[in-house]
Amino acid sequence: MSILFSPITIKSITLKNRIVTSPMCMYSSEDGFATDWHLVHYGTRAMGGAGAVMLEASAVRADGRISVGDLGIYKDGHIEGLSRIAKFIKDNGAVPAIQLAHAGRKGSTWVAGDQSKTLHTEAEGGWTLLAPSPIAFSSHTPTPREMTVEDIHQLQQDFKAAAKRALQAGFEWIEIHSAHGYLINEFLSPLSNKRNDSYGGSIENRAKFLLEILSAVQEEWPADLPISVRISATDWSDEGWTIEDSKWLTAKLITAGVDIIDVSSGGVIGGVHIPVGASYQVPLASALKQSIGNKAVVSAVGMITNAQQAETILVNGDADLIFFARELLRNPYFPLAAAAELGEEVNPPVQYKRAFV
Repeated sequence: MSILFSPITIKSITLKNRIVTSPMCMYSSEDGFATDWHLVHYGTRAMGGAGAVMLEASAVRADGRISVGDLGIYKDGHIEGLSRIAKFIKDNGAVPAIQLAHAGRKGSTWVAGDQSKTLHTEAEGGWTLLAPSPIAFSSHTPTPREMTVEDIHQLQQDFKAAAKRALQAGFEWIEIHSAHGYLINEFLSPLSNKRNDSYGGSIENRAKFLLEILSAVQEEWPADLPISVRISATDWSDEGWTIEDSKWLTAKLITAGVDIIDVSSGGVIGGVHIPVGASYQVPLASALKQSIGNKAVVSAVGMITNAQQAETILVNGDADLIFFARELLRNPYFPLAAAAELGEEVNPPVQYKRAFV
């Protein structure tokens, strides 16, 4: 059996294979509510054979959205629509997962397709941005308000409440989004965190916000269900967060009870050179995997587009899971094709089996 199509058990859940639908924003919500689009989009990836399907960055507060079209999990009314999606994913053989997020200084935007624009605070639909320090992401975006300690504690409770809603909706895996320049990543990186209190300065202080969020979430999330954290393993800047910082953080997260380290990179500042290409982030995942061994599951993501490429990453021990993103946008049935390519049994939905005879 190929490793890509071997099952993996993480706490009380078992993925039938190592393919995970990576969280990708759909910008198709209104006031955070899931729509038929989300049901069909995520449901199709489950039907296509992924081992787990993770819903996009779901804001824990309305002002935590990246855009006005972001999915939300900031009020109880969101649970019903999310529950419908989680059930359909599970009924079709995949583990339902969801990513909890706050956009920080990269929020308050309008997005449609490949078009986007900033919504300044005074613009219709815009809101005040929050961040660890009052530093704008770019010359085209508003300056955020520096969070008070009271703001920080409230955000931690908002993540806790979101985890409770995720559980009520039927999700079996939650991910805390600490990457791509969004709020938690902004606290971690010295490029965006210039605070001089207990949440700034040393790496220990900059990581405090994330670790306290994790602790709050664990008060609601069952101990037998997994938690992952997506990190930007490097800022791709000599003055920023580095892979060595990520090794330190990964060890802290594992000690705190994190089960899966989801390894991405970049996003906290613009204008840096990122060597984008096939498997370009895999060396980052590999470095963390080597540093922790089997103490936690490590996932790789980024320009992974075919079965043999994914299998090689797993065979080499660079990661334990593969998060597929754009390839599953192009072809939600990619796992079925990948199984055939690797000589594995192809198990389409029973309604589609006539096409695979």
